[in-house]
This record gives sequence, structure tokens and C-alpha cells, in this order.
Amino acid sequence: MAQDALIRDARVYTVAAAGTLEDADVLVRDGRIAAIGAGLPAPAGVPVIEAHGRALTPGLFGGLTQIGLEEVELEPSTVDAELELQAPAWQHHWRPEFDVTRAFNPRSALVPVARIEGVTWTMLAPTGEHSLIAGQGAAVTLDGRFDAVLDGSRTLFVNWGSAALAGSGGSRAAQYMLFDQAIREVREPATAGEGALLLPEGRTALKAYLAGGRVIFRVHRAADIRSVIAYAKRQGMKPVIAGGDEAWLVAKELAAANVPVILDSLDNLPANFDRLGARLDNAALLQQAGVRIAFSHDDSRQSRKNRQLAGNAAAHGLSRDAALAAITANAAEIFGLGAGHGRIEPGQVADLVLWSGDPLEVTTVADQVWIEGRPVEMRSRQTELRDRYLERLKSSQAAR
Repeated sequence: MAQDALIRDARVYTVAAAGTLEDADVLVRDGRIAAIGAGLPAPAGVPVIEAHGRALTPGLFGGLTQIGLEEVELEPSTVDAELELQAPAWQHHWRPEFDVTRAFNPRSALVPVARIEGVTWTMLAPTGEHSLIAGQGAAVTLDGRFDAVLDGSRTLFVNWGSAALAGSGGSRAAQYMLFDQAIREVREPATAGEGALLLPEGRTALKAYLAGGRVIFRVHRAADIRSVIAYAKRQGMKPVIAGGDEAWLVAKELAAANVPVILDSLDNLPANFDRLGARLDNAALLQQAGVRIAFSHDDSRQSRKNRQLAGNAAAHGLSRDAALAAITANAAEIFGLGAGHGRIEPGQVADLVLWSGDPLEVTTVADQVWIEGRPVEMRSRQTELRDRYLERLKSSQAAR
């Protein structure tokens, strides 16, 4: 499992200032990109992969997922993404110290399923609507290692808007009221008496996010997005919007506040009253306004479809370069990983994907994936089942 390789004669989508390079070579040494150019010599002992003009992209972002946290939805022993709080909203404790990365299983069957489709990293996200604060998550690499968390990516997840009414007594106004109480308990611990929202561990955890920490707010309605941006900034948080079906309506405000949006480009129906303004060109309108965007699919088992979201956004006005950036470089920047991930340029981690065709076309497949320069075994539970039953079918047909 070498960390060195020379990929020769590829169409290299650098997702960087160099743009797309035709007939280019990429040299990988010690798991990082060492050089890019034409006619690079192959160092002694370094494997050479002939791309024959095929597309080479950075490894893809899998979105906000529960990969490695949820194996079988109806089997409780395999579900670790949610902290279930049974008390009423006005009685239970908030638990921002709840950290799902501690339960990550790199041997999950979902890891290779995503990986062989070009997804090399994902953001672990806690779920649940029992509390405004769902908990903490972080980005993980999907190469199968146990110490998979990527440094600098830790993030707090907060539910907001109508999706969080159950955890706030049925009112958006109460969401601000409760958050004000929690923040006061952090900044004035003496006020955390009987009926406190936070335990000592929770106050410590939340304090870090009130000092410039990254906080993802799951919210759709334009009015809520606008209000939560101002509130988060005022309280010292670094907000990111997840969902944002109506984000295009406040695109200028998002751009001015430098707040990114992680969205599903296929959301175009008014699924509820928070999402009446959903439209297929949401991503294009946000990008045109100067908002950094990334894509995420709701179903962790379908994280490979993040590429499909990018392709559909490109079909509805988003430039192809911007669409690819939304599942590579933009996502890395949003989660504090831009210095080492998301692009193909010297010094970056060698997370790479060699494609059979256009990377934004759904008929294209990943021919080979590398994570930190190591070639991934292009096999998963799905390919094993396919091959098993395909061979039985062939045998049956031959017998007839």
C-alpha cells in the first residue's frame, strides 16, 4: 500500500488557481502531492498509473452524514448518532458535550460503499430534535483508520426553526430565550442554579464555541436564517447554515457576513412552511452573490449522490467549476481543512479519484481512489453481493 505514485497523462481538475490541466502528470510522495506538470519523470520504484486522458479530481466530500455512526436504522445497538432526551423541553439538560466522533466505527460497511464512489472524507453530524443543541461532530477520513478525525474540523450542531419546536416549547422565540439562558450560564456560572440548562461539562464545551467556534445551524426559512446570522455573530459563534432552502432570498446578507451554506440542490418543493421558497437554482443564486456553498444529501447510505447534487446544480445555472468546488475545496474550507484537503496542488494531501468519464455525470464511475496516496481496494459489500449473484446468474444461464 504505497504512498507514492505517478499518475500520468490525466485531465487534472485542480479546483485551484491552475484550473483544469490537460495531459498533466501528478506526482505523489509520502502521501502528499509533490508536483504537477507535463512529462514528469518517474522516480525509481514509484508506481506509474496511466490515466490516458481520464479525469482526475480531489477526493470528494460526502456531506453531513452518520457514516460509521448508524449501520442498521432499526437495530438500536448500531445507532450512535443521537442523544435521546425524554424530559420536556423546559426540564432537560442541554448536552453540547455530546461528541459523536467517539462512537465512529471505521469498519462500518458504509465506509467502503462511499469510498469506492470517490468519497474520501465526510463530516460526522449528530442527529435528533429533542434539544436545540444536537451535539458535536468532526470530519473523518474514510481510509479505515481508527484515529480518523481530521484536526481542526470540530463543529457544534444546532437545530433551529420549525424543526426544533419540539425542543423549545413550540416557539421560535423560545429558541433565542433558551440560548440566552445557556450563554449566560457559560459566561456567568454563578447563575447556573436549579433549573440550569447546562451541566459543568456542557458549559465548558459551549464556551469554546462562543469564542469563534464553528456552529452549524440547521435552518431553512429566510427570516430565520437572517436572524440566526446576526445572533450567532453577536454571541461570538462562527455560523454555517445547513439546509437553507430559502437561503437565496438572503444571499446578500449571507455573503456580507461570510456565512457558508451547505444545501441539497434537489430541494425544490415546499416540504413545509419553512421551505416555501425552495428552488432548483438556489446554489447558483448563492454562488453568484458570493456565498461559499457545499452540498450534502440527507441519506448517509447515499453519500455518493453528493456528486449528483453537484451535477444537477450545474444543470440549473451553477458553473461546472463551482459545482465541483462545492464537493471538494469549498467543503474543506468550510470545515477548516483547506490547507491540506480539497485541491490538487503541491503540498495537499493526496486524496485523489480517477474517473471513467466526466466526474459530474451519473453514468461515470470511479476507476481508482487514493487516500493519502494509498490506493483504495475498489470493493464493498455491494460489489461483493453483485458479483456473487451475477456469477449465480451466469451459471444458471450456462446450465440452461
